[in-house]
Amino acid sequence: MTALPDFRLETYFSRWEFTARYHLTASDAQSMRMTELLELADESDREAWEALTLGYTETYGDPGLRQAIAETCVLAGPEDVLCFAGAEEALYLAMRVLLSPGDHAVVVTPNYQAAETVPLAICEVTGVALDPARGWALDLDEVRAALRPNTRVVSVNFPNNPTGALIPAADLAALAELCDERGIRLFSDEVYRGLEADPATTLPQATDLSPSALSLNVTSKALGLPGLRVGWIVCRDRELLSRLERAKHYTSICNSAPGELLARIAVKASDRILARNRALLAANRPLFDAFFAAHPGLFDWHPPAGGCVAFPRYLGPDGVERFCTELVEQAGVLLLPASVFRSELTPAPTDRFRIGLGRRDPAPALAALTDWLAAR
Repeated sequence: MTALPDFRLETYFSRWEFTARYHLTASDAQSMRMTELLELADESDREAWEALTLGYTETYGDPGLRQAIAETCVLAGPEDVLCFAGAEEALYLAMRVLLSPGDHAVVVTPNYQAAETVPLAICEVTGVALDPARGWALDLDEVRAALRPNTRVVSVNFPNNPTGALIPAADLAALAELCDERGIRLFSDEVYRGLEADPATTLPQATDLSPSALSLNVTSKALGLPGLRVGWIVCRDRELLSRLERAKHYTSICNSAPGELLARIAVKASDRILARNRALLAANRPLFDAFFAAHPGLFDWHPPAGGCVAFPRYLGPDGVERFCTELVEQAGVLLLPASVFRSELTPAPTDRFRIGLGRRDPAPALAALTDWLAAR
């Protein structure tokens, strides 16, 4: 495996995430206090929290957490769940286990950088770009054309980060069927599942569409609990899951006991947490619509179909990189410019920025952005 490049998003965040006054590009829904989460616990989990000892946990994950995750699926059971220290560890180890030199992978762009840089460090990778002219649509014929005899993985992310795009459920089912026909693993990043603007568009989990598919999720994004650092993969191929577990012995080995118990509470209460976060997004969306409507010559805005991030165009003559840099330096408002999401696989838009809609009370940040624009 070749050396990995700097993680552009995290490098940018290391400079600004905790120093900017307004974090207007957050990729997670509004978090909650520990007391709020514990109020959602049932009696047995409250007792377990009070009696918790801080020893090692099972490498596969807390049995109660795995049961709760399995209950969000149609076909998977707790034996089909493997927990990780966040989604990044899961993604990294999955690509290390699934791919070898001489293999080939297909990755949809734009994406979370590791989705392409980790496989690129192992083997050849072909990108398939979502089409911004068609609402960031995925062309299944392009995916089909990208496949090779040695393709081992097709990696997708819906609702998509950074665009907020969704695909029809029939397209995801067709993609799973195509992968099964070719003996390819479908790796589906589903960390924003549950935050669709229209709940009727919620996609099935890939693991329910194919016994060989991998569904990736985490407490960080749709549930808004990134501090727990608990992610998971659900896959009904238990031999593969065993290989992933053995790979995990070289990284985190096991998750923290408090984090997994709190994650268990969150997943068991996920219907209530997701309803809360969808309501917050529904309340925030008109504020963003109004802001962009007030600047029609400066931005091209389309709200996300799912998730809590969007990828609008910046139309100003100074360019999006200078716009984002001066905005955070002068007004303390943090956005992520297009360069953070550039791809080695496909041409990528250079005039867009990621904005987050999932945090409570974005009005002060939007007001600061408005005032800064007016003063330029």
